[in-house]
Amino acid sequence: MFQHVIVKTPCSNVLLGITSAPELGKPDYQLALSQHAAYIEALKQCGVDVTVLPPDEAFPDSCFVEDVAVVTRKCAIVTNPGAPSRNGETAAIVPVLEKFYPAEHIHRITAPGTLEGGDVMMVGDTFYVGASARTNAEGIRQFAEILQGYGFRCVTVPLEKVLHLKTGVNYLENGNLLVSGEFCDKECFAGYKKTEIPESEAYAANCIWVNGTVIVPKGYPAVLAAVQGLGYPTLTVDTSEFRKIDGGLSCLSLRF
Repeated sequence: MFQHVIVKTPCSNVLLGITSAPELGKPDYQLALSQHAAYIEALKQCGVDVTVLPPDEAFPDSCFVEDVAVVTRKCAIVTNPGAPSRNGETAAIVPVLEKFYPAEHIHRITAPGTLEGGDVMMVGDTFYVGASARTNAEGIRQFAEILQGYGFRCVTVPLEKVLHLKTGVNYLENGNLLVSGEFCDKECFAGYKKTEIPESEAYAANCIWVNGTVIVPKGYPAVLAAVQGLGYPTLTVDTSEFRKIDGGLSCLSLRF
């Protein structure tokens, strides 16, 4: 169960965020703010306290706070983002993490290692890590070494097409995985109960489990029906403006 969530308010420069889908257009800033506020309310409905960090105009993508740290029940790991424009985002998260973890339990990924939290999926004491354009072998090596010190296990998952691991696979507890695209057949996930997401709704594979409830992106009826079919209560949140800059539900928070 999660007690705490950290989110970061989008800055007005969010329309300059990194995107692989320029055809979707630039985010509408006011709409992004209202969607972010609705996201916070949905999280609160799941019984967590939410720490809301102020916007940082220097970093257009900084609302995607998941990428700058990995938070576990025993430790926190400050990442080293592989996107150069995001590298400076980690400085702001350290004092926030210090409110929740003793200093000796806050670790760092250092150059030449890179790692982004969107590439990390926690399943109990096992952490699946995507080897992506943003997370390299040295970053994964450092990450695995840190986890080992706490009795956690690390499994590397080579990525072929997607930006981040959790772009296409997300764990909903109780052995349930939402999978799309290249993740439908990956051997490392063979032991899970997999729910395949249709290609037309692949974006919505990025749902988040929060204390028994699953938050689903609004506007993806097949995914919503599939999650409800697994027996989970659901909430929907519109993330249309964050999709325009390669972001989804999990990217917008740190949950622990």
